[in-house]
Amino acid sequence: MRRFALILAVVLAITGVAPAPVQAAPGFSTSYQRIPGAGGIEIGAVVLTPTGQGDGPFPLVVMPSSWGLPNVEYVGQGAKLATAGFQVISYSSRGFWDSGGGIDIAGPPTIADVSRVIDWAGEHTPADTDKVAAVGISYGAGTALLASAQDPRIKAVGALSGWADLINSLNPNDTVALQAVALLLAAGNITGRPGPEMQSLQTKFVAGDYDGVIAEARQLAPIRSAATVVDRINANRPAVFLANAFEDSLFPPVQYTDFFTKLTGPKRLLLVHGDHATPDATGAVGLPNETWDKLVPWLRFYLTGDGHAGGATVQLKDQRGVWRGYSNWAAVGSPSTAYLGKPGLSRTGALQSQAATGWSNTIGAGIPTIADSGVVLVSGFLQGQLSIPTGVATPLVDRSFAGVWSGPVYSDGALINGAPRLHVTVKPTGPDTSLFAYLYDVDALGIGSLVTHKPYTLRDATPGQAIPLDIQLEGTSWQVPAGHRLVLVVDTVDPRYLSRSSIGTTVSFSSPAGDPAWLKVPFA
Repeated sequence: MRRFALILAVVLAITGVAPAPVQAAPGFSTSYQRIPGAGGIEIGAVVLTPTGQGDGPFPLVVMPSSWGLPNVEYVGQGAKLATAGFQVISYSSRGFWDSGGGIDIAGPPTIADVSRVIDWAGEHTPADTDKVAAVGISYGAGTALLASAQDPRIKAVGALSGWADLINSLNPNDTVALQAVALLLAAGNITGRPGPEMQSLQTKFVAGDYDGVIAEARQLAPIRSAATVVDRINANRPAVFLANAFEDSLFPPVQYTDFFTKLTGPKRLLLVHGDHATPDATGAVGLPNETWDKLVPWLRFYLTGDGHAGGATVQLKDQRGVWRGYSNWAAVGSPSTAYLGKPGLSRTGALQSQAATGWSNTIGAGIPTIADSGVVLVSGFLQGQLSIPTGVATPLVDRSFAGVWSGPVYSDGALINGAPRLHVTVKPTGPDTSLFAYLYDVDALGIGSLVTHKPYTLRDATPGQAIPLDIQLEGTSWQVPAGHRLVLVVDTVDPRYLSRSSIGTTVSFSSPAGDPAWLKVPFA
């Protein structure tokens, strides 16, 4: 072998051809930096710079951390991105871990920090600050969306398991997501330093002043919600990649789909089964992950023009693991109307093809049934990762405290795609009443798997006055097997939420002439 190398060197010398220098394999260098943030605080950041790939400039990916997590959250994925030629800065969000300031719940200083990180990258790294992506999970996703409205240098956004409407996420239909809010407050105190806004909210929350929490949250939420600034996002035209889980117990999907339909620039929406951040977390640490596998080519295409964005605008993965693509959210399913029939002797009504009016069904309020939406972060995780749904034995749901309607058997099965909608007239005897609508996929034995649900709270109602309600349930993609049926359950207590229903009061469901009660289910 040495003789061959010597002969090759002699031949090259004689012919005047010098051997090419050995090029370093594409890789990256890592450093920890303290970056000046808005208002003079310091941000703790991990900076990953491509090596062996020329001198740049490289497209920049800025990654603000999730609520309660430090800057190492994205290092696994950041290493992949840096090796692929992206300048990456993963940083701890303001008020958490090694970053200064207080937690301001994605307030203006937190959003301004994104721009300060971009500025710093332009001065201290070989980043191309005309080609910037803001990418994050959960709190980082909301931050990234809001930053894209403020900074036109952001050309692409990856917002995974995030929110676009903070109030509709944590107080859907005026119903406090009790477990979710308690979890967020606890995590913020353990891993960070609450700012004045968070301190005020948690003082009221701990004291049980939930009306005060809601009132203050309504004041804080608009500037912290991308839905409020969607016109500015559209003016800047970043390419927005949204992903979420159908069972997300912090930021449920309908608030994302509503926001998605208002975007006018390049956009993509991915929805799969699972709970908050569970579809994305493995990708953040660098493990194989479908969401990140679709996101990274999207970033490359919209930052550099290389490759292709690929795939349908809307992509849904059903509970059996089948992906389907659609041109827009409206195209995922066509609503089919089932009318709510009069409950019979068994106190179970039918979901039927013909309108049924003139009936009324009264239940007691404030008493839980065995129907509920499960446990925050746990139930959705079991559905998404292990295909274990939130279940119920529908024959055992107490009809004294829940309205129940059962549909026909699907002999060939069916695919629910989209967000079902319930319309019914209610008459509460108390001023405040919470309602929880559940749609189940039920087998021949009456065992139901929760397909979707939604809370709705009536506040300051006139006792005894009839109120027509429209309740949009959360979106889903769900294959109903052959031989199964759909069952609708509506009760007044769910442990995940703050119920306003009082024991001793009642609520009546009815279907007046001229305004029949119905359930619209979108089928593909």
